Amino acid sequence: MPTKQELLQDPIRHIDIKEHNVVALVDAMQHMAYSSRDLYRAASIYERMLHDQECGVILCLAGSLISAGLKQIFVDLIRNNMVDAIVSTGANIVDQDFFEALGFKHYIASDLLKQGTEDGTLRELKIDRIYDTLIDEEELRICDETTEKIADSLDPRPYSSREFIRAMGAYLEEQARTPDKCGVDSIVCAAYQKDVPIFCPAFSDCSAGFGLVAHQHKRQDKPKVSLDSAKDFYEITQLKIANPTTGLLMIGGGVPKNFAQDIVVAADVLGMDAPMHKYAIQITVADVRDGALSSSTLKEASSWGKVDTTFEQMVYSEATLALPLITGYAWHKNAHAERKGRRWARLLEPVTA
Repeated sequence: MPTKQELLQDPIRHIDIKEHNVVALVDAMQHMAYSSRDLYRAASIYERMLHDQECGVILCLAGSLISAGLKQIFVDLIRNNMVDAIVSTGANIVDQDFFEALGFKHYIASDLLKQGTEDGTLRELKIDRIYDTLIDEEELRICDETTEKIADSLDPRPYSSREFIRAMGAYLEEQARTPDKCGVDSIVCAAYQKDVPIFCPAFSDCSAGFGLVAHQHKRQDKPKVSLDSAKDFYEITQLKIANPTTGLLMIGGGVPKNFAQDIVVAADVLGMDAPMHKYAIQITVADVRDGALSSSTLKEASSWGKVDTTFEQMVYSEATLALPLITGYAWHKNAHAERKGRRWARLLEPVTA
């Protein structure tokens, strides 16, 4: 049986779109067919989104993306004003991004695993598997404990996930886990420093959930930190009302996709005339035939009054293939050059004297 050290020795390396100019390749795809042409159109829509100075860009993350090597892309989008808000699964933000910000890594499943190491053996070694990547369970427990520590430090009241994740960013600053202080860069850190709000509508469904369970168990009947999902929804709806022209860049589907689309309807419920999302891109491998939300087309979303159909594109591709091309295209065409950071998080913070 291989040792834990033998299995956890080849870390995932996050792809850097700044190092690979894909413009000529993506431009050539417009003259092809099938997914290639769809990908080109999605890249051109994202470029158009960034050139539109009135457009606020909302990034949606579902699926195991950070563990797969996409973290640097999201960090670069945040730091270069190419995204204004994020809606994500908790796993991407906490179990994967914040986990790496604490100094830990994800690993490529080695040939030893391919040669017959079973998942039961991984369990004995306290190694968790995400398809063909591995993570140290003991390090993940430290991540759980850190979110518990953050919860313990806060005033005991209900918080939106955005507020709690902002506290995670403040923790990284305090602990010198930032790139300017020799830490690794992360989505949580970059978003904290650039005032980009991050929403995780199902926040308890991740490492932070374990930390919050431990926090609440310890407090018992005493006042405690809790999560307010309705506050999440209200906050991101406020952003839509304040910035009517919006675009969606969605990787995967699920809760983040629906949550971001629904803010148009929520604004209408509040009596506000908020237009449908002007731009929308979704990268997915989900099959539309099962009627599920993850696979529902953007044209279908238009029937609900959520997404306009002029600039929308579905890309049926696995994210690690399509996302570097779409975002790399916009980066190397310098679509973000004139774009200013909106610092939307500041709109949601209480005004202090």
